[in-house]
Amino acid sequence: MLVSCLVVAGYLTALLATGVSVALCDWLLATTARWWIALPLALGILGLPYRLLSLPLAWVSGFWLPRRYGLLHQPFRRWLLDVAKASAIGAVLALAASLTVYGLLRSTPWWWLYAALAFLAGYALLAWITPVWLVPLFYRLVPLADVDLRDRLLRVAARAGVPVLGVWVADQSRKGRAANAAVVGLGRTRRIVLFDTLIRDFSPAEVEAVLAHELAHQVHGDIGRGLLVQGAFTLFTLWVADWCLRAGAAWLGFSGPADLAGLPLLGLVLFAVGLVILPFGNAWSRRVERQADDFAVRTAGDPAAFITAMDRLANLNLADRDPPFVEELLFYSHPSVARRVARAQALLRSPG
Repeated sequence: MLVSCLVVAGYLTALLATGVSVALCDWLLATTARWWIALPLALGILGLPYRLLSLPLAWVSGFWLPRRYGLLHQPFRRWLLDVAKASAIGAVLALAASLTVYGLLRSTPWWWLYAALAFLAGYALLAWITPVWLVPLFYRLVPLADVDLRDRLLRVAARAGVPVLGVWVADQSRKGRAANAAVVGLGRTRRIVLFDTLIRDFSPAEVEAVLAHELAHQVHGDIGRGLLVQGAFTLFTLWVADWCLRAGAAWLGFSGPADLAGLPLLGLVLFAVGLVILPFGNAWSRRVERQADDFAVRTAGDPAAFITAMDRLANLNLADRDPPFVEELLFYSHPSVARRVARAQALLRSPG
């Protein structure tokens, strides 16, 4: 992760320091006067070297290390295909975001506010379409064939007051051994998705406990709350970016904040602010996850199964059960396994 951060910061800084982005965008705008054509070309030309630089790191962290420690058994060509699909989706989203930002930059000094609102709507749209369009790109989804388990999980959802379309199974076992469950989608697209590894390696009571945790996010409105928190972080990030683009335009030789040559500066600001707010986002996420754990322990048919499920998940995923406090504070979106288990044990011992 640290090396990845250095690669991002170093590459973007080099583009600014050498004047490459200015020369490139001057050439593109001389070729076509339409900024909305020059922008995707600039993103593609500037982004390709970064993808090549970061590919070895992606291979080490996403393929070589998981294969070495038995977490992944997916063939390299299949892994590369998944990376290509994820990169294509990311490129489309990045292009849409960039067109939105630079279109608003050219139109209003309040671009950062309107862009944040547009991104908030985009986050909600993604949450709605993910189970229908995006998840099937990476997993084969089939309805759960085990009628008894399906009915049991649907009863848990009904007790929690969470309407779902049904229970689907994702073929994670053809990729690796990790196990998980999720309640994905919004409104009429909401459904339960289980990894087939979860069904294979966990007891029905443990599957129910894992699902109860996921249902808690629906009960507590965590998707909506998460969208608002993400929107607030986006608003702050874009406000800082506005100040930096205006301050840096004259210093770096840009014609103004909307100059396409400022793409690396915008990327550098977004990256830096993202690192600064990461611990705050993780702190909020850990609070939400603790609340979901408490709900799962209190509402699962077999509360003790939550503890055994956490232990089994930790073993399957090779999780660090008790990381250093500072590491957990800065980088963990969930409480450590040791803290989750200790809290669950304390809840089980408490009266009522």
